[in-house]
Amino acid sequence: MSTPLNRLSPVPVRERAACMCSNGGRCSSFAPGHALHLIQARIASATSAEWVDGIVEASDPVAGDLVVRTLDGAVHALWNASGAALEAGPGTPVALHARYAVLAVGRTQFNVAAV
Repeated sequence: MSTPLNRLSPVPVRERAACMCSNGGRCSSFAPGHALHLIQARIASATSAEWVDGIVEASDPVAGDLVVRTLDGAVHALWNASGAALEAGPGTPVALHARYAVLAVGRTQFNVAAV
């Protein structure tokens, strides 16, 4: 016996996709640079060989912009709406998973968008 699928109408689906971070609320979108999706975090953790260490060169908490220089010399301009720039000021050591766009600041991970 199979369980019937619960289908959502288009209205609640559209309401959940609207991001509140532009209004100062909690980020509710999983678009690049917004909230980190559980699957995104898990797949980044599963591919641990692709993490690279880096140092934050510049951060703008108001705009959400970060500039990260990895230890191999590559520079990454990133944007995050959920507070990565607040957590990682200039000089902060971070880890970047460029393939899945995840920035780790200590134990906290953020979904980032390349600028």
